[in-house]
Amino acid sequence: MASQLARRGLFLAPAVLLAGCNTVVMNPSGDIASQQGRLIVISTLLMLVIIIPVIALIVLFSWRYRQSNTAATYKPDWDHSTQLELVIWGAPLLIIIALGLLTWISTHTLDPYRPLSRLDANRPIPAGVKPITVEVVALDWKWLFIYPEQGIATVNELAAPVDVPIRFKITASSVMNSFYIPALAGQIYAMPGMETSLHAVINHPGEFEGFSANYSGAGFSDMRFKFHGMTPENFEKWVQSTKAAGGALKRADYVELEKPSVKDPVRRFSAVDADLYHAIVNRCVDPAQACMDKVMSTDLNVKPGSRHE
Repeated sequence: MASQLARRGLFLAPAVLLAGCNTVVMNPSGDIASQQGRLIVISTLLMLVIIIPVIALIVLFSWRYRQSNTAATYKPDWDHSTQLELVIWGAPLLIIIALGLLTWISTHTLDPYRPLSRLDANRPIPAGVKPITVEVVALDWKWLFIYPEQGIATVNELAAPVDVPIRFKITASSVMNSFYIPALAGQIYAMPGMETSLHAVINHPGEFEGFSANYSGAGFSDMRFKFHGMTPENFEKWVQSTKAAGGALKRADYVELEKPSVKDPVRRFSAVDADLYHAIVNRCVDPAQACMDKVMSTDLNVKPGSRHE
């Protein structure tokens, strides 16, 4: 009796452990993340079409051809079966073709640089709805979010209205990082001197976890923030409360903010320099430093042979 209970406990242990897992990736609140979750499920099921029969046959063959089963057919000179070869090679080939087509279609449909064409599976984007732009900067070790249209900025706090497309413009201050909100969409790398992009939409109000998914140094583990999905009315209230919070984010303020720190509290800025994000991307927050885009434009337009070596 005790041995039976022990065996049952071993079978139930994984289920108990998994019960505490956060399955937000498979049950997200944004349409892009939902499509990515379905892609994971479909890919897993396609692979299980091969995995389950193989495991079942291994058990069957082990039992049928065990040493004690003298009734099993014994063919020591058997080495080929056309039918078996067709199954062994044909089934995996069909699975690979199906996965290849699924990956190709999904890669284009879920391209993070591609503007959204729908709010969810049943709703297209209504005419006249303008996406909200958020400029994201990965600092050491905190997140800066700039809302250029609203003229505000926040540290370690992000908000967006429900059912409104969001366009994220993402960069980093010093080292490569990764911007990730599991409930919203997949992770996108943030790199200094470069800009990546992500289009997404949140479909349900709530508070969601956001964090860095790429190790970037000592404070990486605490590089987290809260993402608030709000009704349009509540989002407008949040914007107004941020504007009333006081404090402007100028270039000099950014230089101080950029310095490494850990577990920074939420900070809000009622105003932000209009060209701050451009200066961060182009490595010219310091006015004495030439912006990368201007340097590259100058180099591109210099005529061959006109330089003095």
